[in-house]
Amino acid sequence: MLMIDRITSDPDIMNGKACIRGMRITVSIVLNLIANGMNKAEILNEYPALEPEDIDQCLQYAAYLAEEELYTTQKVS
Repeated sequence: MLMIDRITSDPDIMNGKACIRGMRITVSIVLNLIANGMNKAEILNEYPALEPEDIDQCLQYAAYLAEEELYTTQKVS
């Protein structure tokens, strides 16, 4: 069972983007840092307000979103 309690969305914070614990640090920022080679320790050093569990939950949230099924349409000739 997926428990996402650190990812929040508020229209008044970052225009409703998925953020970490109501802060102005978006999930996409953390994911982009990881995708570009930063490790957890480097991210925590750069963003001291974050906790290791925040980064873990960003990854869990991204994995959950990637579970969507893609459907292709058949092209009619």
